[in-house]
Amino acid sequence: MAKVHDFQEVAKHNNRDDCWLVISGKVYNVTPFLEDHPGGDEVLLAATEKDATDDFEDVGHSDSAREMMEKYHIGEIDSSSFPAKRKYTPPQQAVNSPEDTGSAAKILQFLVPMLILGIAFAFRYFSKKEE
Repeated sequence: MAKVHDFQEVAKHNNRDDCWLVISGKVYNVTPFLEDHPGGDEVLLAATEKDATDDFEDVGHSDSAREMMEKYHIGEIDSSSFPAKRKYTPPQQAVNSPEDTGSAAKILQFLVPMLILGIAFAFRYFSKKEE
């Protein structure tokens, strides 16, 4: 029977000298494979301390890669030890309501482009007269 590992225990193995991954409920010690991984060791290290199943499946590994995994298999993960997934909450942003914008700013938003347009027409008008 395979050894059952607690997620907290697996999460401690997160560096180049000791790297464990959780993929599809199984725990793999991929430390010896770090230098040989085609995507580089950074890819494997980035997948530590979490369930790396999605990361693994998204790449579309070959059948031979899946077979190779078996030699690194060291046990199963205790699924009840996974931390609760945190729901993403977007950062709070100040809402700019129309009342916050002063009338001076509204006037400037209209006048500045008109001023630029007027200067452009004046420049073109006076430059044609000189020719």
